Amino acid sequence: MNNTAVDPEPATGPSVTTGVDKSNDRVREMFRQIAPRYDAMNHLLSLNVDRYWRYRAVQKLRLEPGVPALDTCTGTGDLALSIARHAPDGVDVVGSDFCNAMLAIARKKRRPTEQGQRAVEFIEADSQYLPFEDNLFQCVTVAFGLRNVADTDLGLREMFRVCRPGGQVLILEFSRPTMVGLKQSYNFYFTHILPRLGQLFASNDKDAYEYLPESVGQFPDGQALADRMTAAGLSDVEFTPLTFGVATIYVGVKPQHSQGKAIT
Repeated sequence: MNNTAVDPEPATGPSVTTGVDKSNDRVREMFRQIAPRYDAMNHLLSLNVDRYWRYRAVQKLRLEPGVPALDTCTGTGDLALSIARHAPDGVDVVGSDFCNAMLAIARKKRRPTEQGQRAVEFIEADSQYLPFEDNLFQCVTVAFGLRNVADTDLGLREMFRVCRPGGQVLILEFSRPTMVGLKQSYNFYFTHILPRLGQLFASNDKDAYEYLPESVGQFPDGQALADRMTAAGLSDVEFTPLTFGVATIYVGVKPQHSQGKAIT
């Protein structure tokens, strides 16, 4: 794969979410500390529903033979590996993340897939400065990671940039239920129960499971995130709530006439 590095620039400007410390160093160290128990905690705290959410996300992808796919903020690689399992022959899948401790776990999971596909390639890279040339991937995905990127809009523009015209950008992210009763129960669980369970089973000094509800609470969801995707240059943006709105899949298409970087 022919890669072209992108020179990093400081993540500044109004698109940087305030209130939650999402600095690269803090987020990288937080995930380094919880990496050994990250998968077990995710499955436990979501009652294994996170597996279903990823399955639904992969079903949204229109995968074609012979064109690579990218999963950014791949973490321990579950979505990238799921894409590889469901992709047709000849689809090289790449998973990128800036936390090497998470990638180490992802690499232990990978194995050659069926039908002659290659194993997923996992690389260390900041999603704000992806080391790939323009218009390379048929789809660019992120699951539960975009809200951790210091500059959301820069992350979206990078996903747009490396996606080929006609390709898909897909985001799977937590959202906030609006149904009366569920909304209140969910907020109580997410704010009071989940942080305590998380800290008990995955002890760390960065308050990772307090960061989770804080980051979800301050991250745009629904139409607000769809609008951010449109502003990045994507068209035909649609979103599908899952499990009564606890998570949402967003999909946008890079217009056929687009070349290179997103609208800034």
